[in-house]
Amino acid sequence: MRGNRIAVRFMRDPMENVFDILSDRGFVEQFTDEPALRKLLSGPVTCYAGFDPTAATLHVGHLLPVMALMHMQRAGHRVIALVGGGTGLIGDPSGKTKMREILTREKIDGNARAIQAQFARYLDFSGGRALLLNNADWLCGLGYIDFLRDIGCHFSVNRMLAAESYRARMKTGLNFIEFNYMLLQAYDFLHLNRCFDCAVQMGGNDQWGNIVAGIDLIRRVAGNESYGMTFPLLVTASGHKMGKTEEGAVWLDEAATSAYQYYQYWVNVDDADVVRFLRLFTFLPLDEIEAVAALTGSDLNRAKMILAFEATKITHGEEKALAALKTSSIAFGYKGCEGRLLPSSTIPREEVVGDLRGMPTSTMKREMLEKGISAFELFAQVGLCASRSEARRLISQKGGYINGQVIEYYDDLIKMEHVRDGGLVLRSGKKKYHHIVVN
Repeated sequence: MRGNRIAVRFMRDPMENVFDILSDRGFVEQFTDEPALRKLLSGPVTCYAGFDPTAATLHVGHLLPVMALMHMQRAGHRVIALVGGGTGLIGDPSGKTKMREILTREKIDGNARAIQAQFARYLDFSGGRALLLNNADWLCGLGYIDFLRDIGCHFSVNRMLAAESYRARMKTGLNFIEFNYMLLQAYDFLHLNRCFDCAVQMGGNDQWGNIVAGIDLIRRVAGNESYGMTFPLLVTASGHKMGKTEEGAVWLDEAATSAYQYYQYWVNVDDADVVRFLRLFTFLPLDEIEAVAALTGSDLNRAKMILAFEATKITHGEEKALAALKTSSIAFGYKGCEGRLLPSSTIPREEVVGDLRGMPTSTMKREMLEKGISAFELFAQVGLCASRSEARRLISQKGGYINGQVIEYYDDLIKMEHVRDGGLVLRSGKKKYHHIVVN
Protein backbone atom coordinates (compact mmCIF):
# COMPACT_ATOMS: atom_id res chain seq x y z
CA MET A 1 0.00 0.00 0.00
CA ARG A 2 1.30 3.45 -0.86
CA GLY A 3 1.16 6.06 1.91
CA ASN A 4 -1.30 8.93 1.84
CA ARG A 5 -0.09 11.68 -0.46
CA ILE A 6 0.46 15.00 1.25
CA ALA A 7 -1.97 17.69 0.12
CA VAL A 8 0.05 20.67 -1.12
CA ARG A 9 -1.40 23.92 -2.47
CA PHE A 10 -0.34 24.68 -6.04
CA MET A 11 1.64 27.89 -6.37
CA ARG A 12 1.28 28.03 -10.17
CA ASP A 13 -1.66 27.39 -12.45
CA PRO A 14 -2.44 23.71 -11.79
CA MET A 15 -3.10 23.29 -15.51
CA GLU A 16 0.60 23.96 -16.15
CA ASN A 17 2.43 20.67 -15.65
CA VAL A 18 5.86 21.04 -14.07
CA PHE A 19 7.21 18.47 -16.53
CA ASP A 20 6.56 20.97 -19.33
CA ILE A 21 8.05 23.80 -17.29
CA LEU A 22 11.28 21.88 -16.71
CA SER A 23 11.41 20.59 -20.28
CA ASP A 24 10.81 24.01 -21.86
CA ARG A 25 13.53 25.58 -19.72
CA GLY A 26 16.11 22.91 -20.66
CA PHE A 27 16.27 20.83 -17.49
CA VAL A 28 15.15 17.47 -18.88
CA GLU A 29 17.65 15.08 -20.47
CA GLN A 30 16.17 11.62 -19.80
CA PHE A 31 13.05 10.36 -18.05
CA THR A 32 11.16 7.14 -17.46
CA ASP A 33 7.67 6.50 -18.86
CA GLU A 34 6.72 10.02 -19.95
CA PRO A 35 2.92 9.54 -20.08
CA ALA A 36 2.79 8.08 -16.56
CA LEU A 37 5.27 10.64 -15.19
CA ARG A 38 3.37 13.54 -16.74
CA LYS A 39 0.09 12.21 -15.30
CA LEU A 40 1.68 11.80 -11.86
CA LEU A 41 2.99 15.37 -11.93
CA SER A 42 -0.45 16.75 -12.76
CA GLY A 43 -1.20 16.49 -9.03
CA PRO A 44 0.86 16.88 -5.85
CA VAL A 45 3.71 14.38 -5.53
CA THR A 46 6.89 14.00 -3.48
CA CYS A 47 10.23 14.07 -5.31
CA TYR A 48 13.87 14.20 -4.27
CA ALA A 49 17.38 15.01 -5.38
CA GLY A 50 20.55 14.00 -3.55
CA PHE A 51 23.74 15.92 -2.78
CA ASP A 52 26.85 14.20 -1.44
CA PRO A 53 28.76 16.43 1.04
CA THR A 54 32.23 16.24 -0.53
CA ALA A 55 32.89 19.83 0.59
CA ALA A 56 31.50 22.20 3.21
CA THR A 57 29.51 24.10 0.58
CA LEU A 58 27.69 23.38 -2.65
CA HIS A 59 28.95 25.02 -5.84
CA VAL A 60 27.41 26.36 -9.05
CA GLY A 61 27.56 22.87 -10.55
CA HIS A 62 24.91 21.82 -8.00
CA LEU A 63 22.50 24.59 -9.01
CA LEU A 64 20.65 22.62 -11.69
CA PRO A 65 19.08 20.11 -9.26
CA VAL A 66 18.56 22.90 -6.70
CA MET A 67 16.68 25.02 -9.26
CA ALA A 68 14.67 21.95 -10.33
CA LEU A 69 13.59 21.39 -6.73
CA MET A 70 12.57 25.05 -6.55
CA HIS A 71 10.45 24.68 -9.69
CA MET A 72 8.85 21.53 -8.28
CA GLN A 73 7.99 23.31 -5.04
CA ARG A 74 6.65 26.38 -6.85
CA ALA A 75 4.38 24.01 -8.80
CA GLY A 76 2.92 22.66 -5.55
CA HIS A 77 4.93 19.47 -5.06
CA ARG A 78 6.67 18.39 -1.87
CA VAL A 79 10.43 18.18 -2.31
CA ILE A 80 13.17 16.37 -0.42
CA ALA A 81 16.73 17.65 -0.38
CA LEU A 82 18.76 14.59 0.58
CA VAL A 83 22.25 15.18 1.96
CA GLY A 84 24.40 12.10 1.45
CA GLY A 85 26.10 11.81 4.81
CA GLY A 86 26.10 8.02 4.30
CA THR A 87 26.79 7.69 0.56
CA GLY A 88 29.46 10.39 0.90
CA LEU A 89 31.49 7.93 2.96
CA ILE A 90 31.65 5.68 -0.11
CA GLY A 91 32.04 8.10 -3.00
CA ASP A 92 30.09 8.11 -6.24
CA PRO A 93 32.15 6.77 -9.19
CA SER A 94 29.86 8.49 -11.73
CA GLY A 95 31.71 10.87 -14.01
CA LYS A 96 35.08 10.15 -12.39
CA THR A 97 38.14 8.57 -13.95
CA LYS A 98 39.59 7.56 -10.59
CA MET A 99 38.37 6.88 -7.09
CA ARG A 100 37.26 9.88 -5.06
CA GLU A 101 39.20 10.81 -1.96
CA ILE A 102 37.81 8.92 1.04
CA LEU A 103 36.89 11.52 3.66
CA THR A 104 36.67 10.85 7.38
CA ARG A 105 33.32 10.43 9.09
CA GLU A 106 33.95 13.65 11.02
CA LYS A 107 34.68 15.58 7.82
CA ILE A 108 31.59 14.20 6.06
CA ASP A 109 29.38 14.99 9.08
CA GLY A 110 30.73 18.57 9.23
CA ASN A 111 30.21 19.07 5.50
CA ALA A 112 26.68 17.67 5.73
CA ARG A 113 25.73 20.10 8.51
CA ALA A 114 27.10 23.04 6.53
CA ILE A 115 25.28 22.04 3.34
CA GLN A 116 22.01 21.50 5.17
CA ALA A 117 22.09 25.13 6.30
CA GLN A 118 22.43 26.31 2.69
CA PHE A 119 19.16 24.78 1.49
CA ALA A 120 17.08 27.21 3.55
CA ARG A 121 18.02 29.92 1.02
CA TYR A 122 16.38 28.01 -1.81
CA LEU A 123 13.50 25.98 -0.38
CA ASP A 124 10.55 26.74 1.89
CA PHE A 125 10.55 24.16 4.70
CA SER A 126 7.50 25.58 6.47
CA GLY A 127 4.45 23.37 6.88
CA GLY A 128 6.20 20.28 5.54
CA ARG A 129 6.43 21.74 2.02
CA ALA A 130 10.04 20.56 1.87
CA LEU A 131 12.07 18.05 3.85
CA LEU A 132 15.79 18.07 4.57
CA LEU A 133 17.12 14.57 5.25
CA ASN A 134 20.51 12.92 5.71
CA ASN A 135 20.88 9.34 4.48
CA ALA A 136 23.43 8.64 7.19
CA ASP A 137 20.40 8.30 9.48
CA TRP A 138 19.41 5.02 7.83
CA LEU A 139 22.48 3.84 5.91
CA CYS A 140 25.07 3.92 8.69
CA GLY A 141 23.04 1.59 10.88
CA LEU A 142 22.55 -1.11 8.26
CA GLY A 143 23.90 -4.59 9.00
CA TYR A 144 26.08 -5.69 6.09
CA ILE A 145 24.92 -9.32 5.97
CA ASP A 146 21.26 -8.33 6.29
CA PHE A 147 21.70 -5.67 3.59
CA LEU A 148 23.23 -8.18 1.18
CA ARG A 149 20.46 -10.71 1.84
CA ASP A 150 17.56 -8.25 1.64
CA ILE A 151 18.80 -5.77 -0.98
CA GLY A 152 21.86 -7.18 -2.75
CA CYS A 153 19.93 -10.22 -3.95
CA HIS A 154 17.89 -7.98 -6.28
CA PHE A 155 20.91 -6.71 -8.23
CA SER A 156 22.49 -8.35 -11.26
CA VAL A 157 26.24 -7.76 -11.51
CA ASN A 158 26.00 -8.02 -15.28
CA ARG A 159 23.40 -5.24 -15.39
CA MET A 160 25.39 -3.10 -12.99
CA LEU A 161 28.51 -3.36 -15.14
CA ALA A 162 26.45 -2.29 -18.16
CA ALA A 163 25.72 1.06 -16.48
CA GLU A 164 27.76 3.88 -18.01
CA SER A 165 29.19 5.01 -14.66
CA TYR A 166 30.68 1.55 -14.05
CA ARG A 167 31.53 0.65 -17.65
CA ALA A 168 33.62 3.79 -18.08
CA ARG A 169 35.52 3.09 -14.87
CA MET A 170 36.34 -0.50 -15.81
CA LYS A 171 39.02 0.93 -18.11
CA THR A 172 40.86 2.68 -15.28
CA GLY A 173 39.90 0.47 -12.35
CA LEU A 174 36.78 0.27 -10.21
CA ASN A 175 37.22 -0.17 -6.47
CA PHE A 176 34.84 -2.56 -4.68
CA ILE A 177 33.76 0.14 -2.24
CA GLU A 178 32.57 2.27 -5.17
CA PHE A 179 30.81 -0.74 -6.68
CA ASN A 180 28.41 -0.64 -3.71
CA TYR A 181 27.32 2.94 -4.43
CA MET A 182 24.50 1.96 -6.79
CA LEU A 183 22.99 -0.33 -4.15
CA LEU A 184 23.07 2.41 -1.53
CA GLN A 185 21.49 5.05 -3.77
CA ALA A 186 18.82 2.59 -4.86
CA TYR A 187 18.14 1.83 -1.19
CA ASP A 188 17.79 5.56 -0.52
CA PHE A 189 14.99 5.74 -3.09
CA LEU A 190 13.31 2.67 -1.58
CA HIS A 191 13.54 4.16 1.93
CA LEU A 192 12.09 7.50 0.80
CA ASN A 193 9.34 5.73 -1.12
CA ARG A 194 8.38 3.64 1.90
CA CYS A 195 8.62 6.36 4.54
CA PHE A 196 7.71 9.56 2.65
CA ASP A 197 5.77 8.30 -0.38
CA CYS A 198 8.51 9.72 -2.64
CA ALA A 199 7.78 8.69 -6.23
CA VAL A 200 10.25 10.73 -8.32
CA GLN A 201 14.04 10.94 -8.18
CA MET A 202 15.92 13.65 -10.06
CA GLY A 203 19.63 14.00 -10.71
CA GLY A 204 22.38 14.64 -13.23
CA ASN A 205 22.49 12.51 -16.33
CA ASP A 206 25.43 10.56 -14.92
CA GLN A 207 22.98 9.28 -12.27
CA TRP A 208 20.71 7.54 -14.79
CA GLY A 209 21.92 4.02 -13.95
CA ASN A 210 21.56 4.63 -10.21
CA ILE A 211 18.06 6.09 -10.62
CA VAL A 212 16.85 3.21 -12.78
CA ALA A 213 18.30 0.76 -10.25
CA GLY A 214 16.25 2.42 -7.51
CA ILE A 215 13.06 2.27 -9.58
CA ASP A 216 13.62 -1.44 -10.19
CA LEU A 217 14.33 -2.08 -6.49
CA ILE A 218 11.14 -0.29 -5.43
CA ARG A 219 9.09 -2.37 -7.85
CA ARG A 220 10.68 -5.63 -6.67
CA VAL A 221 10.59 -4.97 -2.93
CA ALA A 222 7.59 -2.65 -2.38
CA GLY A 223 5.54 -3.30 -5.50
CA ASN A 224 5.23 0.44 -6.17
CA GLU A 225 5.72 2.43 -9.36
CA SER A 226 8.28 5.21 -9.26
CA TYR A 227 9.91 7.45 -11.82
CA GLY A 228 13.16 9.18 -12.69
CA MET A 229 14.28 12.33 -14.47
CA THR A 230 17.82 13.45 -15.27
CA PHE A 231 19.31 16.81 -16.15
CA PRO A 232 21.98 17.50 -18.77
CA LEU A 233 25.56 17.65 -17.56
CA LEU A 234 26.31 21.29 -18.26
CA VAL A 235 29.41 22.66 -19.88
CA THR A 236 29.81 26.25 -20.99
CA ALA A 237 29.94 27.28 -24.64
CA SER A 238 33.74 27.34 -24.34
CA GLY A 239 33.73 23.70 -23.24
CA HIS A 240 34.51 24.23 -19.55
CA LYS A 241 32.71 22.45 -16.75
CA MET A 242 29.91 24.56 -15.29
CA GLY A 243 31.01 26.54 -12.22
CA LYS A 244 34.75 26.20 -12.81
CA THR A 245 36.98 29.24 -13.30
CA GLU A 246 40.69 29.90 -13.43
CA GLU A 247 40.49 30.67 -9.72
CA GLY A 248 38.67 27.39 -8.96
CA ALA A 249 35.08 26.46 -8.17
CA VAL A 250 32.35 29.07 -7.74
CA TRP A 251 30.85 28.23 -4.34
CA LEU A 252 27.37 29.01 -3.04
CA ASP A 253 28.67 29.90 0.44
CA GLU A 254 29.59 33.57 0.67
CA ALA A 255 32.55 32.76 2.91
CA ALA A 256 34.09 30.84 -0.01
CA THR A 257 32.86 32.99 -2.92
CA SER A 258 31.69 36.51 -2.10
CA ALA A 259 28.42 37.84 -3.52
CA TYR A 260 30.46 40.22 -5.70
CA GLN A 261 32.62 37.37 -7.07
CA TYR A 262 29.51 35.28 -7.60
CA TYR A 263 27.91 38.11 -9.57
CA GLN A 264 31.10 38.47 -11.63
CA TYR A 265 30.95 34.79 -12.61
CA TRP A 266 27.52 35.27 -14.15
CA VAL A 267 28.08 38.68 -15.71
CA ASN A 268 31.14 37.30 -17.54
CA VAL A 269 29.55 34.21 -19.09
CA ASP A 270 30.06 33.56 -22.78
CA ASP A 271 27.62 35.34 -25.11
CA ALA A 272 26.41 31.96 -26.37
CA ASP A 273 25.39 30.90 -22.84
CA VAL A 274 23.23 33.89 -21.88
CA VAL A 275 19.83 32.66 -23.09
CA ARG A 276 20.38 29.10 -21.86
CA PHE A 277 21.50 30.28 -18.42
CA LEU A 278 18.59 32.73 -18.14
CA ARG A 279 16.25 29.76 -18.71
CA LEU A 280 18.00 27.51 -16.21
CA PHE A 281 19.15 29.82 -13.45
CA THR A 282 16.44 32.48 -13.19
CA PHE A 283 12.65 32.44 -12.93
CA LEU A 284 12.13 35.10 -15.60
CA PRO A 285 9.37 34.26 -18.11
CA LEU A 286 10.45 32.30 -21.17
CA ASP A 287 8.85 34.71 -23.64
CA GLU A 288 11.00 37.53 -22.28
CA ILE A 289 14.12 35.35 -22.31
CA GLU A 290 13.63 34.29 -25.93
CA ALA A 291 13.67 37.95 -26.95
CA VAL A 292 17.27 38.15 -25.71
CA ALA A 293 18.46 35.66 -28.34
CA ALA A 294 18.65 38.33 -31.04
CA LEU A 295 20.57 40.85 -28.94
CA THR A 296 24.20 41.78 -29.55
CA GLY A 297 26.78 44.19 -28.22
CA SER A 298 25.83 46.44 -25.32
CA ASP A 299 22.26 45.12 -25.27
CA LEU A 300 23.54 41.59 -24.70
CA ASN A 301 25.86 42.89 -21.98
CA ARG A 302 22.82 44.35 -20.23
CA ALA A 303 21.14 40.94 -20.49
CA LYS A 304 24.20 39.44 -18.79
CA MET A 305 23.81 42.00 -16.03
CA ILE A 306 20.21 40.87 -15.51
CA LEU A 307 21.30 37.22 -15.48
CA ALA A 308 23.96 38.03 -12.89
CA PHE A 309 21.57 40.03 -10.74
CA GLU A 310 18.77 37.45 -10.80
CA ALA A 311 21.13 34.50 -10.16
CA THR A 312 22.88 36.34 -7.33
CA LYS A 313 19.54 37.32 -5.81
CA ILE A 314 18.47 33.66 -5.63
CA THR A 315 21.65 32.62 -3.79
CA HIS A 316 22.55 35.71 -1.75
CA GLY A 317 19.38 37.78 -1.55
CA GLU A 318 18.24 40.94 -3.32
CA GLU A 319 20.19 43.39 -1.15
CA LYS A 320 23.56 41.77 -1.85
CA ALA A 321 22.69 41.25 -5.50
CA LEU A 322 21.94 44.96 -5.86
CA ALA A 323 25.17 45.89 -4.05
CA ALA A 324 27.13 43.64 -6.43
CA LEU A 325 25.37 45.20 -9.40
CA LYS A 326 26.20 48.72 -8.20
CA THR A 327 29.82 47.77 -7.60
CA SER A 328 30.02 46.20 -11.04
CA SER A 329 28.42 49.25 -12.65
CA ILE A 330 31.59 51.21 -11.91
CA ALA A 331 33.77 48.54 -13.44
CA PHE A 332 31.67 47.88 -16.52
CA GLY A 333 29.84 51.13 -17.04
CA TYR A 334 26.28 49.79 -16.75
CA LYS A 335 23.91 52.62 -15.98
CA GLY A 336 20.23 53.29 -16.10
CA CYS A 337 16.95 51.36 -16.14
CA GLU A 338 18.46 48.00 -17.08
CA GLY A 339 15.41 46.13 -15.74
CA ARG A 340 13.31 47.31 -18.70
CA LEU A 341 15.23 44.99 -21.03
CA LEU A 342 13.45 42.05 -19.36
CA PRO A 343 10.35 43.57 -17.74
CA SER A 344 9.98 40.89 -15.06
CA SER A 345 13.47 41.47 -13.68
CA THR A 346 13.39 42.98 -10.22
CA ILE A 347 16.31 45.34 -10.84
CA PRO A 348 15.09 48.77 -9.67
CA ARG A 349 13.96 50.93 -12.58
CA GLU A 350 15.76 54.02 -11.28
CA GLU A 351 19.31 54.81 -12.27
CA VAL A 352 21.86 52.28 -11.04
CA VAL A 353 24.44 54.42 -9.31
CA GLY A 354 27.71 52.62 -8.82
CA ASP A 355 29.56 52.25 -5.57
CA LEU A 356 32.54 50.20 -4.49
CA ARG A 357 30.97 48.09 -1.74
CA GLY A 358 31.59 44.42 -2.38
CA MET A 359 34.65 44.85 -4.59
CA PRO A 360 37.79 43.20 -3.11
CA THR A 361 39.38 45.99 -1.10
CA SER A 362 42.59 46.70 0.78
CA THR A 363 44.08 49.79 2.40
CA MET A 364 47.34 51.61 1.75
CA LYS A 365 49.12 54.33 3.63
CA ARG A 366 49.38 57.70 1.91
CA GLU A 367 53.15 57.72 2.50
CA MET A 368 53.65 54.80 0.08
CA LEU A 369 51.98 56.66 -2.76
CA GLU A 370 53.81 59.87 -1.96
CA LYS A 371 57.04 57.95 -2.63
CA GLY A 372 55.46 56.00 -5.48
CA ILE A 373 55.21 52.25 -6.09
CA SER A 374 55.85 50.41 -9.35
CA ALA A 375 52.65 49.21 -11.04
CA PHE A 376 53.81 45.58 -11.25
CA GLU A 377 54.70 45.54 -7.56
CA LEU A 378 51.31 46.97 -6.64
CA PHE A 379 49.42 44.38 -8.74
CA ALA A 380 51.35 41.56 -7.07
CA GLN A 381 50.96 43.08 -3.61
CA VAL A 382 47.15 43.24 -3.75
CA GLY A 383 46.84 39.76 -5.28
CA LEU A 384 45.72 40.67 -8.79
CA CYS A 385 48.73 38.69 -10.01
CA ALA A 386 50.33 35.67 -8.38
CA SER A 387 53.84 37.10 -8.66
CA ARG A 388 55.73 40.19 -9.74
CA SER A 389 56.91 38.45 -12.92
CA GLU A 390 53.30 37.63 -13.80
CA ALA A 391 52.40 41.27 -13.16
CA ARG A 392 55.20 42.43 -15.48
CA ARG A 393 53.87 40.21 -18.27
CA LEU A 394 50.27 41.33 -17.72
CA ILE A 395 51.08 45.04 -17.83
CA SER A 396 53.53 44.66 -20.73
CA GLN A 397 50.69 43.04 -22.71
CA LYS A 398 48.40 46.01 -21.91
CA GLY A 399 46.26 43.98 -19.51
CA GLY A 400 46.70 46.21 -16.45
CA TYR A 401 44.45 49.19 -15.72
CA ILE A 402 44.23 51.91 -13.11
CA ASN A 403 40.97 53.86 -12.78
CA GLY A 404 39.91 52.48 -16.16
CA GLN A 405 43.07 53.59 -17.99
CA VAL A 406 45.64 51.21 -19.50
CA ILE A 407 49.00 51.22 -17.68
CA GLU A 408 51.62 51.78 -20.38
CA TYR A 409 54.73 50.34 -18.69
CA TYR A 410 55.05 47.75 -15.95
CA ASP A 411 57.44 49.96 -13.95
CA ASP A 412 55.28 53.10 -14.12
CA LEU A 413 55.10 54.67 -10.67
CA ILE A 414 51.66 54.82 -9.08
CA LYS A 415 51.48 57.99 -6.99
CA MET A 416 49.03 60.20 -5.12
CA GLU A 417 48.18 61.94 -8.37
CA HIS A 418 46.39 58.73 -9.44
CA VAL A 419 44.06 58.71 -6.43
CA ARG A 420 40.39 59.37 -7.19
CA ASP A 421 37.77 59.84 -4.45
CA GLY A 422 40.19 58.62 -1.80
CA GLY A 423 41.32 55.47 -3.58
CA LEU A 424 42.42 53.53 -6.65
CA VAL A 425 40.60 50.94 -8.77
CA LEU A 426 42.97 48.40 -10.33
CA ARG A 427 41.96 45.94 -12.99
CA SER A 428 43.64 42.80 -14.31
CA GLY A 429 42.39 41.77 -17.74
CA LYS A 430 38.65 42.02 -18.28
CA LYS A 431 37.30 40.57 -15.06
CA LYS A 432 39.46 41.01 -11.96
CA TYR A 433 39.20 44.23 -9.97
CA HIS A 434 40.67 45.53 -6.75
CA HIS A 435 39.86 48.69 -4.81
CA ILE A 436 42.57 50.37 -2.73
CA VAL A 437 41.49 52.81 -0.02
CA VAL A 438 44.21 55.34 0.72
CA ASN A 439 44.56 56.31 4.39
